[in-house]
Amino acid sequence: MERNDLVYQTCVEILKRELVCAMGCTEPIALAYCAATARSVLGAMPDRIKVEASGNIIKNVKSVVVPHTGGRRGIAAAAAIGVLGGDETAELEVISKVKEETIEALGAYLEHTPIEVSPLESEHLLDMIVTVYKGDSYAKVRIANEHTHIILIERDGTVLHESSANPSSKEEDVPDYALLTVERIYDFASTCDLKDVRDVLDQQIRLNTSIAEEGMRHVYGANIGKVLLTTGENLRTRAKAYAAAGSDARMNGSEMPVVICSGSGNQGITASVPVIVYARGMNADMEKLYRALLISNLITIHCKASIGRLSAYCGAVSAGAGAGAGIAYLHGGNERVIAHTIVNCLAITSGIVCDGAKSSCAAKIATAVETGIFGYEMFKNGQQFYGGDGLVVKGVENSISNFGRLGREGMRETDQEIIRMMTE
Repeated sequence: MERNDLVYQTCVEILKRELVCAMGCTEPIALAYCAATARSVLGAMPDRIKVEASGNIIKNVKSVVVPHTGGRRGIAAAAAIGVLGGDETAELEVISKVKEETIEALGAYLEHTPIEVSPLESEHLLDMIVTVYKGDSYAKVRIANEHTHIILIERDGTVLHESSANPSSKEEDVPDYALLTVERIYDFASTCDLKDVRDVLDQQIRLNTSIAEEGMRHVYGANIGKVLLTTGENLRTRAKAYAAAGSDARMNGSEMPVVICSGSGNQGITASVPVIVYARGMNADMEKLYRALLISNLITIHCKASIGRLSAYCGAVSAGAGAGAGIAYLHGGNERVIAHTIVNCLAITSGIVCDGAKSSCAAKIATAVETGIFGYEMFKNGQQFYGGDGLVVKGVENSISNFGRLGREGMRETDQEIIRMMTE
């Protein structure tokens, strides 16, 4: 594939857009970013905060520890730390440089500042409005569809910024994700000039490996990574364990950043850490690792693109398929092997539901990675799922489309029921 080819350039743009740094779970961090931006527009420290959030935001913020809050969880903590110490210019690293005195002041601020939280009826699964007040003055900021996509800024009745919640590629330089196919991803990964992607992949390797090691060193959540290592020390188990350990740390308050994928740190960890573990265990050179990560990340993005950022469909499933594809490539698998690995994986684990960000995400990640590896081993041993086996249809793109439809449309009522159960 030539560098001036449209698909080549689109793949590079997607990678640079998707593989960005974030500190903490992306939903509470997006909320902190929204709150920090509102405070900046207000120009004063708010004496009252109102948060309106879609059900999926409530679901994903409810149970996860927000970094730099002294172990606090939930919407009020995320909004308050964004207001008190957030850097609105840092986007998903908005609270990465919060000072110790700010953390110490958080408890008193939460105690003395009214913070109203209410559900937001919206057509968008990812949607939030933060309104901050100082006396009779107010500032309002709304984020929708993507974690840093601000669609409204308003101050004291004056609209300062307004844009569509569903930007077209022409309007906001959004690359055309529809150009991605397994065939094109394999071609790009196999021929890409690594100078175009090395920086973003090096950051992913460094940061996501570091948080996985952090999860192994210390006590976080249910310690899924450590539990897995008690079952054996083979390469397969290490791949699952270290991916889970990264989530252990991230879901339970680690202040270490990760490189996300498809808007999710857990998906970024799942798509990268198992591939890194396998590459090192197989003594693969860096070029092989880079190209395997290109496949893993882009397959993850491709599988998730038609579902959307948030749904009742666990995003680790798509990332597990990506990891399986990357591991298949490390073993010499070609496009055909990778395609069957993806279909086998999706056919097994696409029923896993997302019931919010919390400690059990690490166990779901381990399951998704196991299925990705198993999907490859099935095909290596001459076994596969065929069209007509459940949601599997002939052709990898058709199967990906079917499972995307399941997550986007079929599980919509499931999503609403999960939210009702979690908020009753």
